[in-house]
Amino acid sequence: MAVQCWEALLKSSKKTALIHDGKRKIHYLFADGKEMAEEYDLTSDDLIVRKWRSKNPLGAPGQWQIEIGEPVAALASVDSEMIKENFSNPIFLRQDTKTTFQWRIRNLPYPKEVFSVSVEPSERCCVVKTSNKKYYKKFGIPDLDRCQLPLDCSVLTFTHANNTLIISYKKPKEILTLEHELLRELKKLKGTGEGDADCKTQ
Repeated sequence: MAVQCWEALLKSSKKTALIHDGKRKIHYLFADGKEMAEEYDLTSDDLIVRKWRSKNPLGAPGQWQIEIGEPVAALASVDSEMIKENFSNPIFLRQDTKTTFQWRIRNLPYPKEVFSVSVEPSERCCVVKTSNKKYYKKFGIPDLDRCQLPLDCSVLTFTHANNTLIISYKKPKEILTLEHELLRELKKLKGTGEGDADCKTQ
């Protein structure tokens, strides 16, 4: 039932489409004032970016919060020495595939045997930790939360290569169906080929 509720919210939101730089950019405005922006690759239809924004207590737009895609690095405002110092810190990001939710944690130079990745159903999160106690992180799967679907440890896998831990969670059929139907609807939107990359909806 919750899947249908989320689907209904998406369909009832006010949407603006923009075709720009080889991407289909969709801006959603929900009835409660929240905004969601997504970017799809025009060739592969892969979802590259999803971010959210809410209004602050004064009613002004807040900062965008990245759910999927590269984290925004405000390098221009950061001291160059600090950049060098933090360059090797772990970088956590989500990059989904057609069939899996997928996260990458860069700059983790440990062998695969050191890592443990598990699901905590009661807390609705995944947990990454290392036996050498060098890294620990909890993260949720917002897509499952929005649709109120359970977490399943049997579909969670991970691998490690080039100092990067890659965690994959197989998408349940309810999510696959929803994403397929949503993409079909988005392709029907008449998108402009000009304008600011940050779509505006009044």
